[in-house]
Amino acid sequence: MIVGVGVDVVDVARFVETLARTPALRARLFTPAEAEFADQSLAARFAAKEAIAKALGAPPGLGWHDAEVVKEESGRPRFVIRGTVEAACTAAGGKHVHLSLSHDGGLATAYVVIEG
Repeated sequence: MIVGVGVDVVDVARFVETLARTPALRARLFTPAEAEFADQSLAARFAAKEAIAKALGAPPGLGWHDAEVVKEESGRPRFVIRGTVEAACTAAGGKHVHLSLSHDGGLATAYVVIEG
């Protein structure tokens, strides 16, 4: 059973400009491991965090670091969820979170499907 679906699209250049204008934002949005990625990958990770929030119905109080995007050995992205995001996912009946990322043509996109 599908519990939630979320999608988000980020303009990479605009996102990079925002990070340059507000340097503290990088640490607020991303874990130290995530913050090391290149601009396109960071934009995709931001899109992923927005998409999971949308899939959960955008409940208040979700922590940015509580939905960390990591790469499996194969290169496939996946979430490590904890804290506020894990609690919201559990409350929604979510058992599995599926993630797809893409970036091309100056846009980064993330799709999230939460399965119960």
